[in-house]
Amino acid sequence: MAKIQLNGKRIKIRLNLSIKDLLKKYKLHEEKIAIELNGTILPKQQYRKRKIKNNDKIEIVQFIGGG
Repeated sequence: MAKIQLNGKRIKIRLNLSIKDLLKKYKLHEEKIAIELNGTILPKQQYRKRKIKNNDKIEIVQFIGGG
């Protein structure tokens, strides 16, 4: 298990989970979000490749339409 911070909350997840796997787990669509990983915006092309590591800090921002 890895301990990470996700949107300000400490959680435990299984090791070798990719960012894309994390999005699936929380039923988030990658077209409608942006991810900050350890203070840096993560390009969408890296969601599948980037494995989550112990003590990573992840912020997921969802785009919401309105007017």
